[in-house]
Amino acid sequence: MAEAGTVEPRRVDLVVFSSLFPSAARPGAGLFIRERMFRVAQHRPLAVVSPQPWFPGQSLIRRLRPGYRPSAPVLEIQQGIRVYHPRFLALPGLLRRLDGMAMALGSFFLLRRLRAEGARLIDAHFTYPDGEAAVRLGRWLGLPVTVTLRGTEVPHSRDPVLRPRLARTLKAATRVFSVSDSLRRLALDLGAADEKTEVVGNGVDIGVFQPVERTAARARFELPAGARVLISVGGLVERKGMHRVIDCLPALLMRHPDLHYLVVGGGSPEGDLRPELDAQVARLGLAGRVHFLGALPPEELKWPLSASDVFVLATRNEGWANVFLEAMACGLPVVTTDVGGNAEVVCRAELGSVVPFGDAAALRQALDAALNADWNRAAILEYARANQWDKRVAQLLSAFERIMNTTAVPSGLAGK
Repeated sequence: MAEAGTVEPRRVDLVVFSSLFPSAARPGAGLFIRERMFRVAQHRPLAVVSPQPWFPGQSLIRRLRPGYRPSAPVLEIQQGIRVYHPRFLALPGLLRRLDGMAMALGSFFLLRRLRAEGARLIDAHFTYPDGEAAVRLGRWLGLPVTVTLRGTEVPHSRDPVLRPRLARTLKAATRVFSVSDSLRRLALDLGAADEKTEVVGNGVDIGVFQPVERTAARARFELPAGARVLISVGGLVERKGMHRVIDCLPALLMRHPDLHYLVVGGGSPEGDLRPELDAQVARLGLAGRVHFLGALPPEELKWPLSASDVFVLATRNEGWANVFLEAMACGLPVVTTDVGGNAEVVCRAELGSVVPFGDAAALRQALDAALNADWNRAAILEYARANQWDKRVAQLLSAFERIMNTTAVPSGLAGK
């Protein structure tokens, strides 16, 4: 993760601000943000500020829960780019509602130093608490701020305490990006001005995600050559819905007796459902049919994806799921739920199907149909190739250039 040695400070004009970002402590966190912004870094000099929650007693909690708030280095060099991890006071429980202000205070002196190095724009990811903190910093330091909605805004917008804070942040931001049109519509509903909203979806790296020979891929995971294989990739948390897929397997096995299910992913700060999933597999008599592969680095995902026939994610909430394009780039159709921006990615019948969330019968029927269908893999691959990162990065660069050439400064949070 972190490279050895140091690099000399260099001029930056863009600061990426996100508490979710890969680090030596959490290498799988926020990979989709790094994928996007490190491509921007090929055209604009930037630094990353990834604030980390801290309070004096958390090292004691870590003795009982070793994975609790793992400590990231103060500074890492990733691909030649500085990634800072300033700490901010974050007390567990209801006091987490103070995270926006605490995050801003904890990052202030670092941001002031980066502004002195030439920073002209703060690019924040997630509206709360990151966007709220970034807009405060922008107001204090006289810098414009962009905020990207990525999906957490959906549950936050239903919280009567957080909703007005989301609204203030989005109204105060210089520009509001969203990874899907459904999130752009949410931003408008929260009061963001239409003319300052813009959809910039995620992309896929087809150099990393590409089909490999299926027989070799299946041999790697000791799968029968003639098996039918489902796969899910994501954190082992309730929201991602692996348990909903497992519930479908007994009925699907009656129609597809050679069925196997690969699950790629591990626990995250959101939780770890692995013990419950293991118990569910045992209860349903699915030992030997459900294979937990753990978390894998991006460059390894092409192997389980290529070993599979259908990708499925019975998710409760998504912004724009990169993993759909990654699966498609390996030739897989996608079955998923009609939440967030899912239907914007799986937008044609030749790419897969989208079912109502919570409808177990519809999910089971869609998986059965997908396993039986003769998919046009070439069309799926072509769609993925049309959604590479180049277009997204060009769109971001154009927006950043326009903002940096103006003197717009965030306002609207004074006294909040």
